[in-house]
Amino acid sequence: MGRAIAENLLEEGSQVIAIARRANLLQELQSKYGKEKITVIPGDLRNENTIRGIEENAKKYVIHGILLNAGGPPAKKAIETTMDDWDEAYHLVMRWKINLTKRLLPYLMKQEYGRILFLESQSIKQPVESLVLSNAYRAGIAGFAKTLALEIASSGVTVNIIAPGSHDSPAIERVIQKAAEQQGISYQEAQKRLEDNIPVKRIGKPGELAKLAVWMLSPLSGYMTGQIINHDGGFNKSLFG
Repeated sequence: MGRAIAENLLEEGSQVIAIARRANLLQELQSKYGKEKITVIPGDLRNENTIRGIEENAKKYVIHGILLNAGGPPAKKAIETTMDDWDEAYHLVMRWKINLTKRLLPYLMKQEYGRILFLESQSIKQPVESLVLSNAYRAGIAGFAKTLALEIASSGVTVNIIAPGSHDSPAIERVIQKAAEQQGISYQEAQKRLEDNIPVKRIGKPGELAKLAVWMLSPLSGYMTGQIINHDGGFNKSLFG
């Protein structure tokens, strides 16, 4: 989904700084769109050196928006987890996002404009079975984002969250595989059962979510802050998502 959002931003004429662990995927993007349009930083966002590299680029460019996105932790039930699982999930899902936000926020505040957008999960509003690590830490990000949004609401910098449901991505593959193992059924049957529980009867496409993210990162979204926007095919059953 992060790649889909980057590509949509580039196709809309934006300049993008893309960060990922796999340098080959970043090079593919740069070859497609050109070095003048996309700067790439290979690295693990849990590593302080990667964070410093991003901040150095923020000094060279005018940063208008930040998308914070990472893969999820392993699919596990609460009783299956170890404390090592919790420590690793904290660093993967939560700590680096707060660190990077705090490091880049002064640049946005100084220019009195910015968009901070977290890409999290539908589990923020409705916990997902066997995803206790994601359920817990993504809810923590929601608390951080809402608090920050209120603290800086008058600054011209907005803070919002997209909460995706099931989309065609490696994350949903882990969930489907876990469900198949627990229920003693095939991967294909587990996927069908998942899709049957989604009101629109299908898994979402990354490109659909990307269009929403591009708008939320744009100047047009300036009156929206502190919000969690579901993109889940109607899965969340609470009033208005």
